[in-house]
Amino acid sequence: MDGGVKRGAVTSSQVAEHAGVSQSAVSRTFTPGASISPKTRAKVLAAAKALGYRPNAIARSLITNRSRIIAVVMAYLENLFYPDVLEELGRRLAAENYHVLLFTGFKDRDSDPVFDQLMQYRVDGIILASTSLSSDLAEECETAGIPVVLFNRTTGKDVASSVTSRNHEGGRLLGEFLVGGGHRTFGYIAGLANSSTNRDRFAGFREALARHGIDDIQVGTGNYNRQEAEAAARAMLSGPNRPEAIFVANDHMAVAVMDVARYEFGLAIPADLSIVGYDDVGPARWTSYGITSVTQPISAMVEATVDILMDQIASGEIETQHRVVPSELIVRTSARLPKTGIVEVDGQLVYRPEGLK
Repeated sequence: MDGGVKRGAVTSSQVAEHAGVSQSAVSRTFTPGASISPKTRAKVLAAAKALGYRPNAIARSLITNRSRIIAVVMAYLENLFYPDVLEELGRRLAAENYHVLLFTGFKDRDSDPVFDQLMQYRVDGIILASTSLSSDLAEECETAGIPVVLFNRTTGKDVASSVTSRNHEGGRLLGEFLVGGGHRTFGYIAGLANSSTNRDRFAGFREALARHGIDDIQVGTGNYNRQEAEAAARAMLSGPNRPEAIFVANDHMAVAVMDVARYEFGLAIPADLSIVGYDDVGPARWTSYGITSVTQPISAMVEATVDILMDQIASGEIETQHRVVPSELIVRTSARLPKTGIVEVDGQLVYRPEGLK
């Protein structure tokens, strides 16, 4: 037995002595991108392994003023779009030698995680990746000189960079698609009324219907929540003027609306009711749902987000950038089809009507 004697942490100077190199050589070995010869690096790594040395990230952050941590703030992970985003963010940031610190669980609160919580971790940048979060946090971080990127949302105040898909165009495509399928009465089940994604999607949808002389849209609110989407669907489907087609603001809610229509009202989809969604994730791709949905290209959106953050961290200058990534309307089995505009791209059906710009 060792009598309870604890071995002290190995220091970089001990590694340097063991390897017969300078302490700065040890530091350069464990600093990504630093200049060091392969021979010296091999000696340092061998000594570190022999002694059980692990570089202290906290100590290094105090020296370099970089933690190599990016905070990702998400209100909730129930919508499968966000776990997919988080996985891709982790992969892309790891390639840049950055780590993700996730803040979540703020869906039912009136405020963002407080600024001080983020600052305790000396984060190098922040990604606000939920539509329900306010812009106050972005303003505080901008004042502190910390790069912030709004993911899948925008704000009226130009205090942070943003990356979105073409939400307005996506809503417009869905409107044209449903009109082309012969529908004449419509419903919309909204997400959060004050979110930019919801506003843009509904505005595009409404604009497309107006082009065809349709301005009567039944509206319910699901707040991007399954239970609330179910309640909105019940109210809409039990009314005297049940719509022929419903646009649901995201696929997470569209699954709930489809279940209510099928199992509580006995409706056949799409014979009795067409349902379309947004995001193109999770069950939307399952054969049992087959939701016609506007895809949000997660890989391209994450790439743009990481590019913006890395540029701002490297330059030390926070100049807001706004990038909008193209989307496609993926056609499946949940809605009646228009006679024209559907083409096959990479093995899947896509709606690309001629003359729609």
